[in-house]
Amino acid sequence: MPVTVVRFNLVAPGATPAALGARYRAALEMAAYADEHGLTTVQTEEHHGAGNNWLPSPFAFAGAVFGATRRISVTVSAVIGPLHDPLRLAEDIAVLDLLSGGRLVTVAGIGYRREEYAQFGVEWQLRGRLQDELLETLLKAWTGEPFAYRGRTVRVTPRPFTEPHPLLLVGGSSKPAARRAARLGLPFFPSAHLPELETYYKERLAEYGTEGWTMMPAVRTPLLHIAEDPDRAWAEYGEHFLHEARTYASWQSGGIRSAVRSAATTVDELRTEGVYRILTPDECVALGHDSYVLHPLSGGMPVAEGWRSLRLFTEGVLPRLEG
Repeated sequence: MPVTVVRFNLVAPGATPAALGARYRAALEMAAYADEHGLTTVQTEEHHGAGNNWLPSPFAFAGAVFGATRRISVTVSAVIGPLHDPLRLAEDIAVLDLLSGGRLVTVAGIGYRREEYAQFGVEWQLRGRLQDELLETLLKAWTGEPFAYRGRTVRVTPRPFTEPHPLLLVGGSSKPAARRAARLGLPFFPSAHLPELETYYKERLAEYGTEGWTMMPAVRTPLLHIAEDPDRAWAEYGEHFLHEARTYASWQSGGIRSAVRSAATTVDELRTEGVYRILTPDECVALGHDSYVLHPLSGGMPVAEGWRSLRLFTEGVLPRLEG
């Protein structure tokens, strides 16, 4: 059975607070619907100070999803580790792990936007050191035992539900990220299909004498929207996908490698490129992928259209994948 993901970043350019509130509630309703129909995962993420209202608080959103669901997991991919207080993050994740019965997955990255570091008064040059401290602190904190932290003894309670600790992966597209994951014996989540980096990670596991595994995107992991008439959907809603693609592109420097990075500047270019795909149910089934990532509210997509896509997937695609 393939992994099925419904992704939410709650982007809504120019939306009023009332419209944003309605959009957030619609996302929760979609998450509950996805849970009822057997989808695997809700995926969300973190960005700050974006003019298009990109979700800045993924763990608050995850908590709301857990309150509306019973089985589906939530993957935060990714939390920008150095922007968080390690002790508070350890507490937040522990509480969510307890509330959800172990359904939270956290991917810890270091981000790629200097503006976000500046907003929180965190020095960009210290991001690697801060990420090391964060990960080490989380692992110590979740034991429930006292430990030394910044020159004092601290203890984080309650202990999480999951043993030995909530699922924590190290994200990134660089050798330092892979080395960090291997040193700590944590799973590695490359931000794109990077087999050479997976090899490097495995070599470092052997070097450090630790154990771990890789969760790597496929060569192609398109963001999907399902429609009965893809031509119509591209014509009416392509600008929403393009807005998100161009936003990502404006944030990412030449050295960033990402499964969702796009070079498109027009809707036609975006459609040809294939990072975002609008497919009929039959076309979606024919993909034969190991994972399917739905993005029903991409780039400010109208909620009604997002529902059409999600229902077409659950009614016209998912039963045929199960078969």
